[in-house]
Amino acid sequence: MAALPYILVVEDEEALATLLQYNLDKEGYRIELSADGEDALIRIDEKLPDLVVLDWMLPSVSGIEVCRRLRQRPTTRNLPIIMLTARGEETDRVRGLDTGADDYIVKPFLMSELSARVRAVLRRIRPGLAEDRIRHGDIVIDRSAHRVKRAGKDVHLGPTEFRLLDYFMQHPGRVFSREQLLNAVWGSDVYVETRTVDVHIGRLRRALTGAEEADPIRTVRSAGYALDI
Repeated sequence: MAALPYILVVEDEEALATLLQYNLDKEGYRIELSADGEDALIRIDEKLPDLVVLDWMLPSVSGIEVCRRLRQRPTTRNLPIIMLTARGEETDRVRGLDTGADDYIVKPFLMSELSARVRAVLRRIRPGLAEDRIRHGDIVIDRSAHRVKRAGKDVHLGPTEFRLLDYFMQHPGRVFSREQLLNAVWGSDVYVETRTVDVHIGRLRRALTGAEEADPIRTVRSAGYALDI
């Protein structure tokens, strides 16, 4: 199971899809976008997400049909699904939930509401993915507030360093190669040079290591990096 939950956002309205990607990325999730139902089904076959945010009205195959098909397959029967729709009628809500959606949000909605629903569904379906606060040694990471503290002091991290630390804290002491970190934090379908990992590890080290704190990141020659405290 990936330490950073992977969410597939299926939304054909480009501006909303971009907004969803930006806000969920800030929450510490790995996000991919799909603009139609057929493409979404193909993507889910290729790589199973931890959760799908699914618009009702989609080209080619509707969101309600995507949901129905996913619930028929043994591999996706329990895949968490949150449906987005402009349909606010009670009968539509019932239909969406009866088809198998875990939750249902009517447009327009606040991003804070969506983030809360995502956390709630993940917590209910797969508790380990949605812990808001993780502690290891004197480092505490709060996903919901997007904040990090070490020895009680705030640590200011960029989005990538935040995701790196989150991943390390899910597996304290384990050594990860640069390639493994690239796949987990940047995604396997994004081309990033392995040297980029070293740059962000350096930034994370500087942010976490103060005058009184030891460097928590261990470099393992020819192997990679690990979080040790």
